[in-house]
Amino acid sequence: MTLYQNLANRLREHIQHGFYKVGDKLPSVRQLAQEHSVSISTVQEAYRQLEQEILVEARPKSGYFVCHRQQSDNLPSVSRPPQRPLEVSQWEAVLNMLMIRTRKDTDVHLQHAMPDMKASTLKPLLKTLSDLSKQHPELGLGYGDVRGAEELRIELSRLAVASGCQLHPDDLVITSGCQEALSVCLRAVSEPGDIIAIESPSFYGSMQAIKAANLKVMEIPTHPETGMSLEALELALDQWPIKAIFVTPTCNNPMGYTMPDDKKEKLYRLAQNYNIAIVEDDIYGDISYQFPRPKSIKSFDTDGRVLLCSSFSKTIAPGMRVGWIAPGRYRDKVTHIKYVNSSMCPVFPQLAIAKFIRLGGYAKHLRLVRQRYERQRDHLLNSIKTHLPSDTRVSFPDGSFILWVELNENIDATKMLEACREKGVGFAPGPLFSSTGKFRNCLRLNYSELSMEKREWAIKTLAKVLKEFTQENITTAPKDSLRR
Repeated sequence: MTLYQNLANRLREHIQHGFYKVGDKLPSVRQLAQEHSVSISTVQEAYRQLEQEILVEARPKSGYFVCHRQQSDNLPSVSRPPQRPLEVSQWEAVLNMLMIRTRKDTDVHLQHAMPDMKASTLKPLLKTLSDLSKQHPELGLGYGDVRGAEELRIELSRLAVASGCQLHPDDLVITSGCQEALSVCLRAVSEPGDIIAIESPSFYGSMQAIKAANLKVMEIPTHPETGMSLEALELALDQWPIKAIFVTPTCNNPMGYTMPDDKKEKLYRLAQNYNIAIVEDDIYGDISYQFPRPKSIKSFDTDGRVLLCSSFSKTIAPGMRVGWIAPGRYRDKVTHIKYVNSSMCPVFPQLAIAKFIRLGGYAKHLRLVRQRYERQRDHLLNSIKTHLPSDTRVSFPDGSFILWVELNENIDATKMLEACREKGVGFAPGPLFSSTGKFRNCLRLNYSELSMEKREWAIKTLAKVLKEFTQENITTAPKDSLRR
């Protein structure tokens, strides 16, 4: 790490920990150079990096000051889904996106919710995996515990304390990623034909799990800052025989919000009143920018009706395929379905991650990526504000590495996608996140890409394509509509 990067990191930490507050003047270039025994050019380069991250701003003849943080003053609209249960569609579109392959090295893929897998803090984990395969190859060849390796379940029960949960290792079942966890839980709490209440928009993988279980969805209006409308949910519960509630209340995918703790508790009480289960997807909870880490709905669970699902796919790497469930009262049923579904999970990744957690590597990794993702969020938001039309609405994630963009209602993001792909930029179009193809003017972007230059170029490319589509709409509009 260079001298200017070290200095930038130190200043960034002081800002993030509140030592320097919004609007405060920062030490002068000359003062920092003397204090840290570095050159003036080193200090200037450190400040330049923090300017790019929108943490500091230079004021003529005054010096450097802590920036006012981005404000969520132009959030996406509250969703208005159909007020009836529907069958999930969109599988062909989801499959098409999943099958996309890189065309050239310069392509920027903003469509997949992929974490930063190049972080230096993952090296101890990779070394542990390598050592296990060399020193104990037999461990990777046999069957393991159907519930998962005890070493990992012990570490997960310790991690759960941060989200307010008191779990015993025997309360957990290890799965092949969170997608299997969600699928298993849906089958444990419902029968084909049942209705599941979900957020709108909602992660397309969750909805495809609902589709695969032959269930129907009841999309509930969702606010971009506080999540699912409990008033609308209660009306739906009164009107329809909803069997379970499916939510991602912490660092939501795709909108990024975290439901306030009091609202999480109210949601749990509502499920109690109607005697239904909650399937809680907490896959992004560990990379919340908040401290302390937000509570899970599971932390309020006193009667075992919440099935908490998560994995290391978003915090470490999806290829590890290590997820888990805290299924509460459904433990025996979940264990049976998991066994029938995929039997046991590979042992090596479980043991390697358990050691990674136990030796402190996971905590160190989370500290690094949280700070990195928050800086990259601010940069992407600034790029969107700079290059996209002023009527663009965008979410303000307080965790994870994805955000939701709402364009002018006359824009069809699905039609734009192919033009963007031809230019080397990918994104996830909004209709994937609805059972009926709503949100056609919306898209989801991933900002885990390390290169600020690539992110900036991608947004400029998106803006160029958007301008072409806007001009095309104006050109093809009827003359009388143009006069209006």
